[in-house]
Amino acid sequence: MLSIGSGNTGGVYYPLAGGLAQVLSRHVPGWQVTAEVTGGSIDNLKLVGSGRADIGFSMADAAWDAYSGNDRFSGKKLPLRALVVLYPNRMHIVTVDGTGITSLKDLDGRRVSLGSPGGATEVWAMRILEAQGLRDRIKRERLSVNESVNAIKDRKIDAFFWGGGVPTAAVTDLAATPGVKMQLLEHGDVVDALNKRYGPLYSRSVIPKSAYPGMAKDSSNVNVWNVLFVNASMPDDVAYEIVKTLFERRNDMIAVHKEFATLSLDYQTAGAAAIPFHPGAARFFAEKGLKLQ
Repeated sequence: MLSIGSGNTGGVYYPLAGGLAQVLSRHVPGWQVTAEVTGGSIDNLKLVGSGRADIGFSMADAAWDAYSGNDRFSGKKLPLRALVVLYPNRMHIVTVDGTGITSLKDLDGRRVSLGSPGGATEVWAMRILEAQGLRDRIKRERLSVNESVNAIKDRKIDAFFWGGGVPTAAVTDLAATPGVKMQLLEHGDVVDALNKRYGPLYSRSVIPKSAYPGMAKDSSNVNVWNVLFVNASMPDDVAYEIVKTLFERRNDMIAVHKEFATLSLDYQTAGAAAIPFHPGAARFFAEKGLKLQ
């Protein structure tokens, strides 16, 4: 019996974890795998690091903090190993027409949700705000992506941060709401400042206008890779079987969410994973001719 830490029900980790649990249960003889709702990356890192869950999804920057004992994990290094680099998480900074917010600097003094306490969006959002000199200049809320969408619809907040795959169901719901004009604030130009401060974890990209209903143009954003990870104590053959099944059943996972189309041997590098690969995962990649650094 294996358990997977996922994330908020309105995010992307949740359906991916459910899909992975189904695929592993169906295609690995004798395995029963379940997916658990969590707050996101931070919760998952703590659960797997303590042995209360077997597999977890996380942003690479949060995984690096947990492995190294930085930030929220100060003095508490966790024994984590990467299985697979998945897809890039894209930071969404979301507002709506009528707030008067058109750029990051307009968040000054506003009520902004930075994500749920158990997720890595909050850490990432604080780093972006710090790079803009806004870390202590907002009225901070800590809401899940679903709660953030409901709050902005009710005008209880002015904007929210969400780091997730594209599309994210909750953001799609907001963009498709009658009478609401959603906007994504561009922020790709903070990448250099983030990487100078925290290392080469972040990259600049765009969320295309086709991603969500009503977007007038592409929006520049910051990316960080997602990683599937386990405790270092997981037996090599179990880790190997998870990675092998994931690649062999890739099309089944794409049917769950299109972000799994990004799954590729090309992205399995130490830099993208941020933490060392598990020996069982390294064995699979070696069989495919990929030498991990």
